[in-house]
Amino acid sequence: MNADRLPIGVVLGAVGVDVGWWLDSARRLDAAGYAGVWSWDHFISRGTKTDPVLEAWTTLTAAAMVTERLTVGTFVANVMNRHPAVLARMAATLQEASGGRFTLGIGIGGHPAEHEAYGIDFPPPVERARHLEEAVAVLRALWSGGPVTRESDLYPLRDAHAFPVPTPPPQILIGAGTPAGARLAARIGDGWAAESDTFEQLLPQYLDGLDAAGRDRAGQRVVLGFGGRRKRGADPLAAEPLLVAPRAELARWHDVGADDLLLTARTTDDVDALVDAAERW
Repeated sequence: MNADRLPIGVVLGAVGVDVGWWLDSARRLDAAGYAGVWSWDHFISRGTKTDPVLEAWTTLTAAAMVTERLTVGTFVANVMNRHPAVLARMAATLQEASGGRFTLGIGIGGHPAEHEAYGIDFPPPVERARHLEEAVAVLRALWSGGPVTRESDLYPLRDAHAFPVPTPPPQILIGAGTPAGARLAARIGDGWAAESDTFEQLLPQYLDGLDAAGRDRAGQRVVLGFGGRRKRGADPLAAEPLLVAPRAELARWHDVGADDLLLTARTTDDVDALVDAAERW
């Protein structure tokens, strides 16, 4: 994160909004000094199936083109939605287009209805976790440029080249909300994309997983999301403690064990509250 950025990122809602709103909100947050804008990776709403839903990757690419400094990232991409070799190419291109501002959050997914609607496989969690581990290996291998040959029953590669080579490679944050997921994040991720309501409960498993893998906590990035389950238009964001007393709340969560905090904004009122709060820093 740039030193002049506010130490808070924003997950902009992608359901029930249009691209114009999303990009205007990203520009406003960039100008206000927030650290980044992040998108969910869904194809249909969990509510009404006819709700408009923005596609994450094209939206983030457009956002990178109309902003200058903030991070753009997925919180989090669903590993089942795209072949990891294709995902590697998308991420590398976005990393280059954004000038190195992209971060990849990725997890096993959790919205079976959209998989059924789109005909995308949705195996049990243990199998999706295996896909995730293999996908991360494919991403890292292809970000070397290649050629890459690797055996795999899920994602084999044969003399695979992949350009542009992202410089630096995007950080990979593993989205996890279960003990097994937290341990997987510790073992294969550059960090953990966690949710505030389960973070403290799962932090011991994450730290134990780092120890078991011989990995140093100081080399990891823990990104903590707030408000992901908050209903659109309910519980105004202006009342969020991170906006009411941001420095105290940041210090509290850093002491608990988080590196970066993300607030969820779904409406113009939410974005207005974020811009107003930035002026108080």
